[in-house]
Amino acid sequence: MAPIKLYKCDGSPPVRAVLLTAKALGVHLVECDINFFKGEHKTPEYLAMNPLHTVPTMDDNGKILCDSHAMMSYLVGKFAKDDSLYPKDLFQRALVDQKFAFDLGVLFPLLKRINFAYISKEVTSLTPKMREDVGEAYDFLEKMLKGKEWIALDHVTLADFCCYTSLTCLVYHVPIDPVAYPCLKRWFDRCRHLPLFASDAHQFEKLKDLMKAIGACKGA
Repeated sequence: MAPIKLYKCDGSPPVRAVLLTAKALGVHLVECDINFFKGEHKTPEYLAMNPLHTVPTMDDNGKILCDSHAMMSYLVGKFAKDDSLYPKDLFQRALVDQKFAFDLGVLFPLLKRINFAYISKEVTSLTPKMREDVGEAYDFLEKMLKGKEWIALDHVTLADFCCYTSLTCLVYHVPIDPVAYPCLKRWFDRCRHLPLFASDAHQFEKLKDLMKAIGACKGA
């Protein structure tokens, strides 16, 4: 069987979450780069796989997935030696899924809205409303993390992967105030210093390059 292909754009938070999952599982993915600025995500061939023209897209020998969270759980189900990253226990899995939903419904739409505002030249710096919305997301996370080390359970799960990678993009725009958000700041640093997350350092640099390319103003 051919190895799994991952169509990606370097720096993308959802792409990075899938790459972290593959790294944690020791799974080799064939990485196929998609250049958004050249419109490679809108070619007929790519749209046939992913009508949403997003990244990542995963091709496991003709089995196509177009959502990073689905890819992460798929990889765990197929390759994991245990269920620590995505538990089989229904309640624990629901807690991880709940944070998937937070990433899908709050964090990623927010960073997407901000980034597209820069791409379309609607803004050259964050608006007060954008800052307010980022602050609200940080408030939610601060409350979720009170008295906890990890975002969903008492150990690292897929939820930490996706929420961390999305947050790195928001932090580029609005750094985490350790006084206002001490729990969030400790969790963010805890993730960043995990040996596994060291593999994300290169992709994080690519994220910063991507932010500069779209003209995003780095938060002070």
